[in-house]
Amino acid sequence: MKRLDGFGMDTITLAGPLEARLAAMQRAGFSQVMLSARDLVGHPGGVDAAVAAVRASGLRPTGFQVLRDFEGLSDHLHHYKVDIAQSMLQMCAALGSRVLLACSSTSRHASSDPDKLARDLHKLAMMALPLGIRVAYEALSWGRHVNEFTQAWDLVERANAPNLGIGIDSFHIFASETPLDALEQIDPDKIFLVQLSDFMWQDTPTFEDRMQTARTFRVFPGEGVHSEALAQLVLKLDAIGYAGDYSYEVFNDDYQQLPLDTVAERARASTLWLVHEVLHRSAPLTLPPGLRALRGTHPGTHPGAYA
Repeated sequence: MKRLDGFGMDTITLAGPLEARLAAMQRAGFSQVMLSARDLVGHPGGVDAAVAAVRASGLRPTGFQVLRDFEGLSDHLHHYKVDIAQSMLQMCAALGSRVLLACSSTSRHASSDPDKLARDLHKLAMMALPLGIRVAYEALSWGRHVNEFTQAWDLVERANAPNLGIGIDSFHIFASETPLDALEQIDPDKIFLVQLSDFMWQDTPTFEDRMQTARTFRVFPGEGVHSEALAQLVLKLDAIGYAGDYSYEVFNDDYQQLPLDTVAERARASTLWLVHEVLHRSAPLTLPPGLRALRGTHPGTHPGAYA
């Protein structure tokens, strides 16, 4: 099966042992995998066994996630999070991952002072630098002070660290309704990771709606109702010169109950759609037959939404 270079799956999308999930991704043709700390610490054999499993799979780590609520804290809370970050960075390095994902803080204890937030992000980046790790700072759409990628980019520029950039997540962009034209203001070399997913309804008016949808019912690109917007996002990233990795961060309770190969094949169909139908499109957006068939089996599908 032809390899899907530049695209990877997130382990959170699949159920079962780590080795089985990695094998399903490999059978579907993926060349990389986005891993979480739980994959390592939750492995029956421990962190070393999990790292060995990833290496044996031949899949390249896209990145390692996720450091939460790091920036903006003071005193003992800050020192606590520094300790957590150090442990996360050590696991990231053990995997051979070159990217650590850090999400914008949701803590009510976090400062809103952008200079304070930027200083903390600079400190995190300096902690990662000796390990050869880049930090991708992602704006959660329910973040307390930073909930759009434009705000994340402002802090990254303020922090001014060579290994600090941003992570782009399509779900949070669509949930926040951030204009895609704002991507033109970002240095593409400072986009360290792009995570793609869609969902089945047009809007998420409250933070609670966003969290519930994000954590239980994302779908692959081409399966939701934002396919045109997602295509425009990928095209915009391509136009500004982004040449990095794409990963599918698809939290979905339904997919956790399906056979691994069934879910991995849905991800493969989405990748073929993005590569052949979107990035090389010369006609109105359509879904390829394989993805149309898959999409038609998913609850919440709107008949006739696509050609």
